[in-house]
Amino acid sequence: MKKQQGFTLIELMIVVAIIAILAAIAIPQYQRYVVRSQVTRLVGEVGTLKTAWEDCVNNGKLTVGDGTANTCDFAATGSSIQAAGGNTVAGAAPALATTGAPVATMNADGTGTLVGTFGNAASATLTSLGADVTWTRDATGGWTCNSSASTPDYAIASGCPKP
Repeated sequence: MKKQQGFTLIELMIVVAIIAILAAIAIPQYQRYVVRSQVTRLVGEVGTLKTAWEDCVNNGKLTVGDGTANTCDFAATGSSIQAAGGNTVAGAAPALATTGAPVATMNADGTGTLVGTFGNAASATLTSLGADVTWTRDATGGWTCNSSASTPDYAIASGCPKP
């Protein structure tokens, strides 16, 4: 009797089929993981500006500006997952933020919002839906986070639900 050397064609086909089945399951799960991690990342990126906001409020700088006297300059850096943005105050749009920075809207009483919108290198799932993350400051100084209604349910970050 001759000794078999190597694999038969059927054995190789079975291995390829198993790999294909695993890939069919793993690739969509990985894409969902990427979307969820980008939502979590945006919550953190926009949330870091709360400290600058509070510093401005404590120093009486209640309008978003370019860093000149009595204006609040968040000095936000750009992000690869945020859409092009700037800071807006009462309809004006000074060119403060670099491409991919959150949009800040500050009211005279210290209330307002910080909004990060997905764009640039963010997942196509998020950019096509126009998803965003909004941090809102109330009159008591408390902050709440909300993901836009267009954010997929599986991607919602803990502590930042849909409204």
